[in-house]
Order: sequence, then structure tokens, then C-alpha cells
Amino acid sequence: MTIDRERLAALAAEPHFHRGRYRNLESVPRHGLGDFLRWQLAPGRRFPQGKRYTLLRPDGHLLMNPPAEPQLAWLGHASFLFQYRGLNVLTDPVLSDRASPFRLVGPKRFTPPALTVAEMPPIHLVLISHNHYDHLDEATVRQLHRRFGADLCFCIPMGLRRWFEKRGIHNLVELDWWQSTPLAGKNEVFCLPAQHFSGRTATDTNTSLWCSWLLELDGFRFYFGGDTGYGRVFHNIGELLAPIDLALLPIGAYDPRWFMAPVHVAPEEAVKIHQDIGARQSVAMHWGTFVLTDEPMDEPPRRLRLALERQGMSESEFRVMQHGEVWSPQ
Repeated sequence: MTIDRERLAALAAEPHFHRGRYRNLESVPRHGLGDFLRWQLAPGRRFPQGKRYTLLRPDGHLLMNPPAEPQLAWLGHASFLFQYRGLNVLTDPVLSDRASPFRLVGPKRFTPPALTVAEMPPIHLVLISHNHYDHLDEATVRQLHRRFGADLCFCIPMGLRRWFEKRGIHNLVELDWWQSTPLAGKNEVFCLPAQHFSGRTATDTNTSLWCSWLLELDGFRFYFGGDTGYGRVFHNIGELLAPIDLALLPIGAYDPRWFMAPVHVAPEEAVKIHQDIGARQSVAMHWGTFVLTDEPMDEPPRRLRLALERQGMSESEFRVMQHGEVWSPQ
């Protein structure tokens, strides 16, 4: 599976940084505080009911002794443990009770994490998509660093190095869109675009990048979509990197559409991404863990099933895992 490196370099040269801020490749609406308050204070708006999902307990022996084929465990939201060929990878690990800078305020977890850091096998690589609190959790990052130390490498998008180094973490791979770096053996990690934004305070909006990631491990291509709205970037990813063997794609946090559409896909758009990138199999994420938006907690997988039916696709092509489920793609 060869890659057009000249095209990759040309895409990497497309400008997306201006006056100290990153920006999306496509022009998307920007919603400010006024729009946020209009959403939050809308007449008749009801807080969606959090659903208690069955939490499976992953088999520790299986995680410590994974099979030869790729293996995936869903820890909740965008947090997965991916294992293949001796490499253990976490995506956006968030194990705290709240996706918030505060302990008592902010989106509260409705489904507990399937693993603690203490229960994990040795972690070699962490993929961070961006710095929002439901994707970059300081407490979890510190726990991982304390347990695994220099044996653990964090792959981060541009602009996040200082955040990690202030916390004593220096084993970092910081990449811009369309850049890549080799891993052990013939393996490679690619930082790829997404359509989103970043920020942890009122003053740092878009001062760091947001991204998706692709790992190529002995010919197996694993894609982590991060957090994204729908855009033409996925056609470009598919043209360069298809077929992708396994993709993790968001399906939740999409209502109200007038506010969320630029930055969060609905299930129907997640199916489009699956098709655009040439994914052989996808797994749904970014639903059922935190109440972030207005749709009912159990609506995203129901809408995904309907979207698959309309496209004549089977549910095995775009799988909905249970919290804590351990699964190997076919």
C-alpha cells in the first residue's frame, strides 16, 4: 500500500495557521458566547436524560495476552485501547468523573470508565486529538505518565507541547496535519485533519491544533477520527490512505444542528466519513458516556442503524460496541 508522498507534502503546505490561531481548511460558521446562550436558554429546552448502560468488565488476562489479530476495547466516549503486534495504544483517554476543569461543575460521566490506569496493560502510545476536556483529561494523563513514564509516548497535534511539558511530560511526538513520523519497525503514525476547534479557557481558542490520527502497523491501517464535523478533508484522506482496515468515528453530541453541525457529525454523516475514507470496518464512539448536547442518550446508535439500512450496509460494517466490550475486527 504505497502512499503518494508528493501529494501528502502538497496538502501539508495548505495554510491553516494565521495570526497565532489555527483554522479549518473549509470555512465553517463560528459560534460565540451569544449563540451558546441562545442554545442553553432556549424556551422549552430539556436536559436529556442520562441512560445507565451495562458496563462490561474487560478480561484482564485477555488484555495482558492479546491475540495475534487486532483487538479493541471501548473504555467510553472517545477512549479506546487498541492492541496489535505488541503495541498497546490509547485514544483520548478520559477516565475522570467530569469533562471539566472543575470537580463539581461541568458534564458528568453517566457511564463509568471500563478500566482504571492501574488495570491497564503496558501502554506504549497515546493519541490525543485536541485539548477539549472530554478528550484531554489532565488527571488521566498524569496517572498514565506516573505509571508508564518514559516507556509511554504521547502523539499530539501542534501547539500542545507546552501543556505537556509544564506537567513534566517530554516524551512527545508533535505533528501538523498531513505530517507523519516512523515508529518501531516499518510502522508509521500520521496526523490528519479534522473539522473542529480547540480551547480550554476563554482566551486560548484555536491556539492549538485539532486532528485525527492514522497508525500503519505492519500493513494494518487504524484510524482514529477524534472530534469532527463533516467536510471534504475526508475525501482527501480516502484518496491518499484508503483502504483503512479499522476506523473509530464519532456519532454523538450533534443536537441542536444549527449549533453543532460545523464541529460534530450526526450518525448519517459518520456513515459518509466511513465511505469517504474507504473504511473496511468502523466502530462508533463519542456517545453514551457524557451528556454534552440535546439528543437523547440512546438516539445516536438508533440513528446509525437507520443510516446504515438506507445505504444498504450491514451493522457489522459500522459496529456499536458496549462500554467495556473487547472485540477483534473480522
